[in-house]
Amino acid sequence: MLEDLKPHIAELRNRLIKIIAALFIAFFVCFAFWEPILVWVSAPLKEALNEGGNVIAYKMGEQFFTAVVVSFFGALLISLPIIFYQIWAFVAPGLYASEKRFAAPFVICATIMFLLGSAFAYYVVFPYGFKYLVNFGEGVVTSMISIGEYLSFFLKLIFGFGLSFELPVACFFLAKIGLIDDDSLKGFFRYAIVIIFIIAAILTPPDVLTQFMMAIPMILLYGASILIVKMVNPAAKEKTS
Repeated sequence: MLEDLKPHIAELRNRLIKIIAALFIAFFVCFAFWEPILVWVSAPLKEALNEGGNVIAYKMGEQFFTAVVVSFFGALLISLPIIFYQIWAFVAPGLYASEKRFAAPFVICATIMFLLGSAFAYYVVFPYGFKYLVNFGEGVVTSMISIGEYLSFFLKLIFGFGLSFELPVACFFLAKIGLIDDDSLKGFFRYAIVIIFIIAAILTPPDVLTQFMMAIPMILLYGASILIVKMVNPAAKEKTS
């Protein structure tokens, strides 16, 4: 069995090397522009801070590691098409010829949906979530936010929303290769609701409004996925009707 897995492991290694190489090149490009990237990343926090609040670096070298993190963030966004293509290329050998032609649509749709999810987090969720967290207890304490802690929180939400918006894309291609149908998604719906709210509670600030701002789009995306799968691979009872 190990011998049978060796070609797949070698293929996976080659795809990972190409992804790492793309990230490596994009990282050095972004590192040259880390300051404007950081300005954009930190804008929601600075808008939420009152006049007395500050963004600080309290650890030795935190400024440098901040530059590294935001450069990697920019590199990851730039490399998304390459990453998604390498994922597709790894899976493609197990697909039929008619299914392999979806490489370009998969890369384009996956990239767009990830960016849409990230944009939704940045422009819709962050202004409310950060304002609530930063100004909670206003008048009792003065906010002094560590840039390192903020970046960790920022990236968790950005990638959480970006990945959650991939649900329709993933369901489309899983349905296309016959692994799921609309009935299977409908049957899992009640469990999906629970999972979605657990994810929202983990990723978002501890206020109900922000949690719902993540959970509701995910539920709508799940509903959209059911409709997409119904068009692509309807349940057997509908096939025979």
